[in-house]
Amino acid sequence: MPRLSPILLAFALAMLPSQSPAAAKSFSGDYSLSFLGIPVAKATFDSRYDGDSYEVTGKVSSAGLAAFFDDTRGTISSRGSFGEGRTRPRAFRADYVSGKVNSLVDVRFSGDQVSRSEVVPPPRKRGKTWIPLGAGDLRAVADPIAATIIRAPGLDKVCGRTVKMYDGELRADLRLTEVSRKKMSVKGFSGDTVTCRMGFQPVSGYRTDKKALTFLRDRSRIMVTFAPLGETGVYAPIYATVSTEIGTITVKARRFEATD
Repeated sequence: MPRLSPILLAFALAMLPSQSPAAAKSFSGDYSLSFLGIPVAKATFDSRYDGDSYEVTGKVSSAGLAAFFDDTRGTISSRGSFGEGRTRPRAFRADYVSGKVNSLVDVRFSGDQVSRSEVVPPPRKRGKTWIPLGAGDLRAVADPIAATIIRAPGLDKVCGRTVKMYDGELRADLRLTEVSRKKMSVKGFSGDTVTCRMGFQPVSGYRTDKKALTFLRDRSRIMVTFAPLGETGVYAPIYATVSTEIGTITVKARRFEATD
């Protein structure tokens, strides 16, 4: 499995302030990821919201035919708080094994910016097409998990903004535009949802000759559907699709429910 990025799970959004939940609430969701209709990965995410604080942990692994060719499994976590109209992450970590290769992404935050990034194995030597991180690029950014939860006063405020995302190497802007609203039902949830189209714009920490990123920026159609987490004022992805050069990736919640 490649280094975690918004491409893999097709999630990435921003935040808006809302009323704080009166008591801690916990939620859990099971997701499947398919490519051209073929299951290739599965994930389970557990989240907890206590006042302005959040904590999300997850397990991801390859599935179906993909497990025979690339046995990948790992854990991912993010913790932080809501404030100043956005998420304020404190720590993000992803540990995963692909075949016999162990990988790690560890990002720490201090105040309003990234204070430390560790990627194992270390990135390869940069070439002439590499766009380095610029001054201010790591200020007020969200990690890949913090970017998937939105705190908003209602469905009409979930989209309509741009979030700065950083995954340990890549810095990208993700522009959200509302497309539609509809009712959806999965195990543990039935209700109104909102779908946003996500525009992907790499900023720094990437190669300009990387075709996958160029396609995402110029031609991909990325759609993410969000559902409310009870009465917390927080919204999380329940369905997403990403078109790539070789086909469409679909992420679908199989279970989306409160656990307390």
